[in-house]
Amino acid sequence: MIQMLKNPKNLSDLSTFGIGGPARYFFEVRSIEEMQQVLLFCRKNQAPYFVLGKGSNCLFDTRGYDGAIILNKIDFKEEMQPGVFHVGAGYSFSLLGAQTARQGYAGLEFASGIPGSIGGAVFMNAGANGSETCNALVSVDYMDENGILRVLQKNILHFSYRTSSFQKMPGAIIGATFALVPFPEARKKQLEIIGYRKKTQPYGDMSAGCVFRNPDCAHAGALIEQCGLKGLRVGDAKVSELHANFIVNVEKASSDDVLALIEAIKARVHESTGKELESEIRYIPYEEMPS
Repeated sequence: MIQMLKNPKNLSDLSTFGIGGPARYFFEVRSIEEMQQVLLFCRKNQAPYFVLGKGSNCLFDTRGYDGAIILNKIDFKEEMQPGVFHVGAGYSFSLLGAQTARQGYAGLEFASGIPGSIGGAVFMNAGANGSETCNALVSVDYMDENGILRVLQKNILHFSYRTSSFQKMPGAIIGATFALVPFPEARKKQLEIIGYRKKTQPYGDMSAGCVFRNPDCAHAGALIEQCGLKGLRVGDAKVSELHANFIVNVEKASSDDVLALIEAIKARVHESTGKELESEIRYIPYEEMPS
């Protein structure tokens, strides 16, 4: 049986936001068998759970999590045939984008610099530069809450802007298969993307990535900047002065600081522009209903 650690190091150590208290249960999973054991444990004990990858795009409660945190470290990678890659959910999405571009394949160059895992990218249908994760996706290896593993073809799944079927499915993403196409300029394009991101996004600060989805016919960051909100601060949570769609943890921000700042931004943007902003960061409260 996989080892369970009670009251591990704070979740702030596993989050790019640097925010979060201890979890009731903590598991680090490195194989399909271990994931099955953990999901069955959670079901048997009626414990809510949250599957964590690289710790981006999420905000843990400062009090912690009264359930099980499952750190997905299933990080295999294999090229099944030229341009077709089968990759574990715990593998770095950014690394895969860089590696495939270096091999001369197009389709995941946009992933370079996105601080998430394969599982997180599929779950959120991560995207940038006009591309989305689902564009190159062939299938997803998924384990349901009963520990049953299935391979789900893309055509039976739903994907849209920052949305996937998995957001309403209990269980865990185990891996994904991508089909890429040869493109001699892939490496050049990938380097241009990562170079632009480093210049325009607060890479050196603690954040969870972009906070808001782009509303129709607008960019969230531009709307926030238009409202003069760069630098706006609640406690130690601050709107980045480099990119307005990022909230950074200046030092010791709490989850309440971030949530209050999100609400303040939404209210100001709506009042000034009439646009409704919707957060794309997942807030994980201290208590949740069992999965």
